Amino acid sequence: MTPSLEEPVHPQSQGGPLIAKEPTLLYEPGWTVVEDHEKYPYDDLLPSFPNISWDPIGKVPYHDKGILEDEKFSGLLDAATDIFDYNPKIGTEVHGVNLAKLTDNQRNALARLIAIRGVVFFRAQDDFDIEAQRDLGRYFGTLHRHATTAVPKKAGLEDVHVVYTGDYSVDQRALFSPSFLWHSDVTYEVQPPSYTSLKVLTGPPRGGGGDTLWSSQYAAYDALSPHMQTYLKGLTALHSADMQADGSRAAGRPVRREPITTKHPLIRTNPVTGWNSLFFNPGFITKIVGVPKLESDAIINYLSSVVVTTQELHARFQWGKNDVAFWDNRSTVRFSVSLYIYDLLELLSDLKPKNHTASYGFTPHRRHAVRVA
Repeated sequence: MTPSLEEPVHPQSQGGPLIAKEPTLLYEPGWTVVEDHEKYPYDDLLPSFPNISWDPIGKVPYHDKGILEDEKFSGLLDAATDIFDYNPKIGTEVHGVNLAKLTDNQRNALARLIAIRGVVFFRAQDDFDIEAQRDLGRYFGTLHRHATTAVPKKAGLEDVHVVYTGDYSVDQRALFSPSFLWHSDVTYEVQPPSYTSLKVLTGPPRGGGGDTLWSSQYAAYDALSPHMQTYLKGLTALHSADMQADGSRAAGRPVRREPITTKHPLIRTNPVTGWNSLFFNPGFITKIVGVPKLESDAIINYLSSVVVTTQELHARFQWGKNDVAFWDNRSTVRFSVSLYIYDLLELLSDLKPKNHTASYGFTPHRRHAVRVA
């Protein structure tokens, strides 16, 4: 026989019983199986819009707890089983730490880590209920009460912001450009929040959409030329709550505190790190003060492009049940990737999604989370 690189193989009977082959995993591109919620455990945290009125918010004493911790994070890391960065600029995930049982030293270390990394993620924080979340938020500072967004229907939780996307959620893409939807929270306030937490109670399963992106405003500042940095240090911007209040009234919902417009510098220095960052919010900035409108519009468009399109500034997080994110509202902006909402809306209206399939129908909601700032 002519030599060959491939020797023929002749099957031989082993004389034993045939072993059944393991079933092949079922997979269909874009098809996501979701859980049903027949008895929903978070009914008391579902959204409500109470028709109440609050006084304007003034400045309150604030001492950043991150200043109390050194750069070793020893108290926090002693409890961790793993910690890793998402990229050199922003985002860190910590495993093995129970947020509901942190000591004050560990809380201080967490504050410093958030200030340095911009956003810090914790998986499967089942014990970190809404009271524990509020307690940790109060340790960092006075809790913010939002003037227009949903609060839990359970009384006494007006300082909790409910994130909820139901079957009739509005398609934000019809109203705003993607760059406009990048934002940090309530920067129109005289004293915007520092550390903010969000816990997802339930939402789409893995691959079902609803990721969140954060962008580092430290890194955005570093990406600017020295000449642009110097120019922007002398400028301030107007942050307005008017559009948010108008939208709430147009939807027939109450405005619990009258909207305000506040002037903030475009460049801020973080008190924990000492680093400069942009303080730029595409969602709330209406004008750069002291320059012609054409120049103001050009600055806003340019900074929006830097923050939104410079991918090395970004960290993307895929949520799971009971996952928690803590971020520094002073040095990050973020964007919710809500593709799953629009896919479902297409299905609900009997329109077949183009070029892919989807099987959401997440009842009684698709995403439910609680935020404390």
